[in-house]
Amino acid sequence: MNTTVRPTNGARDDGERIDNIFGIDVFSRSVMRKRLPKDVFRSLQRTIDQGEPLDPAVADVVAATMKDWAIENGASHYTHWFQPLTGLTAEKHDSLATPDGAGGVVFNFSGADLVQGEPDASSFPSGGLRATFEARGYTAWDATSPAFLVRGDNNVTLVIPTAFVSWTGEALDTKIPLLRSVEALSKQAMRILKLFGTDTGVGRVFTTVGPEQEYFLVDRDLYYKRPDLLTSERTLFGAKPPKGQQLEDHYFGTIPPRVLAFMAESERELYRLGVPVKTRHNEVAPGQYEIAPLFEPSHIASDHQMVMMETLKRVAPRYGLQAILHEKPFAGVNGSGKHNNWSMSTDTGVNLLDPQDDTHTNLQFLVFLTAVIRAVDLHADLLRASIASAANDHRLGANEAPPAIISIFLGSMLSDILEQVEQGLPKRTLRGGTLDLGARTLPQLPRHSGDRNRTSPFAFTGNKFEFRAVGSSASIAWPNTVLNTIVAESLDFVATEIERTQGAKPNPVKLQSAVLGVLKRVIKDHKRVIFDGDNYSEEWHTEADRRGMPNLRDSVSAFAVLKAKKNVDLFKKYAVLSKTELDSRTHIAVEKYVKQLGIEAETMTSIARGQILPAALKHQRMVAEAVSATKAAGIESEDGSAALREFVDLVSRLRRCTTSVETAAEHQAADPHEHAVQITGELKPAMQALREVVDELEGNVAADLWPLPSYRDLLFLK
Repeated sequence: MNTTVRPTNGARDDGERIDNIFGIDVFSRSVMRKRLPKDVFRSLQRTIDQGEPLDPAVADVVAATMKDWAIENGASHYTHWFQPLTGLTAEKHDSLATPDGAGGVVFNFSGADLVQGEPDASSFPSGGLRATFEARGYTAWDATSPAFLVRGDNNVTLVIPTAFVSWTGEALDTKIPLLRSVEALSKQAMRILKLFGTDTGVGRVFTTVGPEQEYFLVDRDLYYKRPDLLTSERTLFGAKPPKGQQLEDHYFGTIPPRVLAFMAESERELYRLGVPVKTRHNEVAPGQYEIAPLFEPSHIASDHQMVMMETLKRVAPRYGLQAILHEKPFAGVNGSGKHNNWSMSTDTGVNLLDPQDDTHTNLQFLVFLTAVIRAVDLHADLLRASIASAANDHRLGANEAPPAIISIFLGSMLSDILEQVEQGLPKRTLRGGTLDLGARTLPQLPRHSGDRNRTSPFAFTGNKFEFRAVGSSASIAWPNTVLNTIVAESLDFVATEIERTQGAKPNPVKLQSAVLGVLKRVIKDHKRVIFDGDNYSEEWHTEADRRGMPNLRDSVSAFAVLKAKKNVDLFKKYAVLSKTELDSRTHIAVEKYVKQLGIEAETMTSIARGQILPAALKHQRMVAEAVSATKAAGIESEDGSAALREFVDLVSRLRRCTTSVETAAEHQAADPHEHAVQITGELKPAMQALREVVDELEGNVAADLWPLPSYRDLLFLK
């Protein structure tokens, strides 16, 4: 998939044709071009494309035009839509109509209404940035992300993407740090382009993302019969069915008709909202699917990713389905991720991670490539922390999800070139050649110069890096903020080293020697992070330990690295997050972890005592009555008596394990991190023990008595 993109606020060159086909509900570039005065349109485009400050006079004209467009399309309300630190989105609707003083109403929406809103900030997580009584917060219009309309059964709302900031000026959302990180990376990337003399006509560099979204679908009636799915979005109990994914027949298989109908309507709604969806297919696990968009600037991709998740959730019930975005809703089959395909592009449309044909001669590409390698090696712990969550802990390292050890896959062609650079001047680029399929009617296929590695958490895949460890329910904003920031730091280091050797001004004579010298040092110092083999193997874990690579096996360990001085200094140096802003995010992440596990534990014990135990006791009584009746008939049955004793022991284990979870859940440390450590060490093992006994009971209790829909029903009834 090509990552070369044009700078855009969500529109495409053929936007008008798409508008006609799908009825686009986006205040897109094509809509603005038609409706805005030329000078206003040009001024707004300079703000969007070049980052120029927004002219207040322009805001008034844009607001009036946006209001007219929205009303013509049936809108009655507008909302400043933002992404607080809940991991979800937030909105407060205001009417476009106001009293006219004469008993009627007028539609009114000013530039001030467009540019700034004032939601109550006290009830959103702030990690200590704001006290409950300190309520003021502001939303600020993000002109670079297109406004859109959301249609309900009897309502239309104008949705305006915004940033969310405290009265004190500190970021309370995921967008502001992401935009800051893009600015930091752009500044350092432009230094590299200037050194190579390729900055002519380039105003800035931005990162592009194409996030693949995996999800499950279950029958909605069955979903409502599972309290664990309702409260936790994952099954806390569930015996393994006879058939799971072992036949590998679901992956890319025929899409079930009801699911396909749901997909088609979801895609149509996403097209209307400006989300450029491209791909749909069955994923590996039964009941699991994937949707993937085209590449966009990372902050727009982040907005669209949130829209995508909300749309999947909203459309599924129309087809009697429930979309589940949790990373591990079912034990024993694949979990769901969100493969974050990331690259860097100039505003002239050049993908800076495109190796081109003779890669060994493309020194600029090699500089950007090795800068990423250095960044991932130096900050593997921070990158791991960026995808840490209670949900993702269930997924990482199991059933084709990448392990917690962050390494890079490059493939044979790039690995060979880096080895050449380390030895001297690179002289060759490995070619993939062609594949002859042995049948004259079939074409010869061009073969890539390197294979793919589905076990790698951070793999180079043609002209981008695929960060595969991001969780399916997570916002991509935070992982991309981290990725942008660590690469900015690395580009800063490389640019400084090259400038020190050959001077700040381009010097073709010295440039090659200076670049190769820096590349050699970077490769030598950071090649330990490169691994092209099987990331699941025990040998790799042993080797990674020998190389001194971090292996943060659970989220609680990962959260701790956010407080490390090197990470605090990193975000501060590049003006992405202040120490207080970073501390707040760490506090919120730990607090969310604690609360999620607490909810799951309480849900488990509620189901165990209120549903599982009564069903087990009914079955126990039936077995006891059968044994008694057999004895009364004068027949001795050792097998029957033994089975009864075993089942009674199983029920006793259920009671003990339920009590153990309740006891472990009652322990609460005052410090959130200490509480999270206690949960990891005590509560989670107790929950696992309870699950094991309940799953064993499921295989022994009569099917008509079992109170929960089984995995067989949940995974296969479509």
